[in-house]
Amino acid sequence: MATTSNLYDLSFINNRGESVSLSDYSGKPILVVNTASKCGFTPQYEGLQKLQEDFREQGLIVLGFPCDQFAHQEPGDDAQIDEFCKVNYGVDFQLSQKVNVNGKDAHPIFQFLKSKSKGLLGGAIKWNFTKFLIAPDGESIKRYAPNTVPEDIRSDIEALLPNK
Repeated sequence: MATTSNLYDLSFINNRGESVSLSDYSGKPILVVNTASKCGFTPQYEGLQKLQEDFREQGLIVLGFPCDQFAHQEPGDDAQIDEFCKVNYGVDFQLSQKVNVNGKDAHPIFQFLKSKSKGLLGGAIKWNFTKFLIAPDGESIKRYAPNTVPEDIRSDIEALLPNK
């Protein structure tokens, strides 16, 4: 279980081996997604990248967390995943090292997000491309099913952005 009550106390290792603190994103909306390269939902990378491009200047942070817990749909190493995402979808948003999102070894960020936003299966993540939209306060978290395409989250993101 998550040992913190504050999202901004958590961090992750990006796919280049660097530690990234979520406190760096305090005050910004964050979209966290567990991803996979060989999944029926993999084309959602394109929509996630579009959201990042459309709202980057207004502060949106998209974070992809590759995960191989669902039908071995993320078999590559961090470098292979990075190359796949860049070459096929033009992804330039931050990717983490491959993580677990369920079970005793679930990454602390996912432990926290699941504790704050239950899905249809309770806290467990059902499949790749489950999405969590975190408000700039780090408290309000909305969870989206894997089949929710990124474009369908657009209005919720816009509601969290500062007024122009």
